[in-house]
Amino acid sequence: MTEFTTRPEILGTFGVVTSTHWIASAVGMSILEKGGNAFDAAVATGFVLQIVEPHLCGPGGDMPAIFYSKKKDNVEVICAQGPAPAGATIEHYTSEGLAMIPGDGLLATVIPGAFDGWMLMLRDYGTMSVRDVLEPAIYYAENGHPVLARVSATIKGLAGFFEKEWPTSYATWLPGGTAPEPLSNFKNPVLAETWKRVVAEAEAKSGRENQIEAARDAFYRGFVAEAIDAYVRTAEVMDASGSRHRGVLTAQDMASWQATVEAPQTYDYHDWTVAKTPAWGQGPVLLQSLALLKGFDLSSMDPSGADFVHVVVEAMKLAYADREVYYGDPDFAQIPTEYLLSEGYNAERRKLIGGQASLDLRPGRVPGYDHQLDLTMAMLGEVSGKGAVYEPTMSHLTEKRGDTVHIDVIDRWGNMVSTTPSGGWLQSSPIVPGLGFALNSRAQMFWLKPGLPTSLEPGKRPRTTLTPSLALHQGRPTLVFGTPGGDQQDQWQLPFFLRYVHHKKNLQAAIDMPLFHTTHFPGSFYPRTREPGNIMVESNVGPEVLAELRRRGHQVTVADPWSVGRLTAARRDADGLMRAAATPRLMQAYAVGR
Repeated sequence: MTEFTTRPEILGTFGVVTSTHWIASAVGMSILEKGGNAFDAAVATGFVLQIVEPHLCGPGGDMPAIFYSKKKDNVEVICAQGPAPAGATIEHYTSEGLAMIPGDGLLATVIPGAFDGWMLMLRDYGTMSVRDVLEPAIYYAENGHPVLARVSATIKGLAGFFEKEWPTSYATWLPGGTAPEPLSNFKNPVLAETWKRVVAEAEAKSGRENQIEAARDAFYRGFVAEAIDAYVRTAEVMDASGSRHRGVLTAQDMASWQATVEAPQTYDYHDWTVAKTPAWGQGPVLLQSLALLKGFDLSSMDPSGADFVHVVVEAMKLAYADREVYYGDPDFAQIPTEYLLSEGYNAERRKLIGGQASLDLRPGRVPGYDHQLDLTMAMLGEVSGKGAVYEPTMSHLTEKRGDTVHIDVIDRWGNMVSTTPSGGWLQSSPIVPGLGFALNSRAQMFWLKPGLPTSLEPGKRPRTTLTPSLALHQGRPTLVFGTPGGDQQDQWQLPFFLRYVHHKKNLQAAIDMPLFHTTHFPGSFYPRTREPGNIMVESNVGPEVLAELRRRGHQVTVADPWSVGRLTAARRDADGLMRAAATPRLMQAYAVGR
C-alpha cells in the first residue's frame, strides 16, 4: 500500500516547478510551456513572488542561486547578495548611537542584489527576453492578485507605524487608508510602471543580450538608482533602534556593483554530494552537520523518533556555533571551511554529542584562529540575551512570520535551479517614492565590533541565511531543494534530506514528516538573541517523543502540527523522469509539472 501523503509527489518528463506560492509556480510552468528553460522559468517565478509575497521578498532584496547547467555540465552559484555601501563603516554607525544595526530602516540597507542576479541568470543561462520574464509580474502588479492572509495581517499590524513614520509605505500598502483584507484583489500600479519602464528601456536596444544589459543599466545606473539615491540622501526614518536615521546607500554604490558566478562548496555524504553556497551564506552549516552525522547509524533510527531528533539537533548546535565564529565574506577574511569539513575535526567534535542536550554554545578550535574565537565569544557574551527573534519581521509591531521565498525548477533538458530570494520586505524599510518597492535590511547581519569575519565594512557581503541546495547522486545532478525561514533554513532542509536518503521516503513524504529546529545559537537577525537548549518540535511526533526529549534536557517548545517549515524540492532521475513536491504548511506552496 502506498504511503499516505498530503499531496501527490508530482511526476513527469517535461518539466517541474515548485515554489512557495501557487501563482508563481504556475507562472514558472507557463514559461516552460512556451519553450523557455529552467533559468527563464526561475527568473519569471522570482519576479512574481515579489508581487504575491511582498512580506517575504521584493525588488530591493537579494538572491543566491545554485544550479546545474546542462550546456556547461557544471554546478555553479550566482551570488546576488549585495555588499555594504561605501559609507557603511563601523565608525559611522556607532557615531549614530548604535551598538547593533537595527533590523529595519535605511541604515540596515545594503546594495540591492536580486535584480542583477536575475538578469545575469537570464543573459548567460536563459533564452528569453526581459519582456518575457517581467510580463507576468507586471500583470499581477497592474491587475492585482489575491492578498495572502499573512500579508493582510502584516499590513494591519503596521498600519499605525506606516501612517506616522513611513508615509510612502502607508500610501502603497493601505491605498485609500485601508489595509487590504485577506483574499481581496491588491494592486501595486507604481511597481508595474517601474517594470514597464525597465522593459521599454531594454527594448530601445536590439538583440536579447543588449536588452538585458540595458535593463541592468536602468536599474543600477539609470532611473531606479537615481530615485533610490534621491530618497536615501534626504529621508530620515524611524527604525527598530527607536530613533530616526538617514541611510548611506548611493547611486555610485549601485553603479559599481555586479552579481557574480562562483563555485559551490560541496561535501560527500554516502553516495551523495551536496552543493551549497560558500561561507558568505550559512550553507556550509548543513555540510558541517552532515560531516558530524556521518558517524551515526541514522538508517536504523525512527525518522520521527527521539534518537533521530536529538542527534540531529545536537549536531546542528555544533555546526551553528562554528558559523558564529568562522563564517563571513571570503573576500575579506580567511574562512577555514575545508578544515571545518575535515574528518579529523569532525571525529573530535562528534564526541561532544552525548545522551543529554547541551546548553552551551560550543564552537570548535581551529588552529590559528584562537583570537577570532575568543573575540567572538566575548562579544556574544555581551550582546546575546535570552528570548529569540529569529525572523526579520518587525516583531515589536506585527506578527513575526516568514522572511523569504524559495523556487526549484527542472526542465526537460536537465537544467536544474534552486534559489532562495529574499529581502526588500514590505516591513523592512519605506517604499522608495516613484518605484513602488522598498529596500532591504540585510546589513543587520553585520556586527559593529571590528576584527570579525562578519564585522561591518564597505564592500563586504553580509553573512546571509539564504541557503538553496543542490545534491548530486553518484556524481549526477539529481535533487534541488530549499525553504524560507532565516536561521531555520538549513535546520529544516537537513531532516528532509536525511529522511530522503536514509529512510527512502519520496519527496512529498519526506516533506510531510514532523519538523523541528533549535534556537540555541544567536539569531542572525536583530536583536540577535538566543535560547540555550531550546528546540521547537511539531506536536505530531507524539507525546512519547516530546517527553523523551525533555528527559534528555531539551527545552521543548511544542508547535502545532503542520506549522513549521516551507520546504519544496524537485528531482530528476537518470532516465529523465522528474519529481516535485511542496509543503502543505501554510497552504500556499505548490509543485506543478507534467
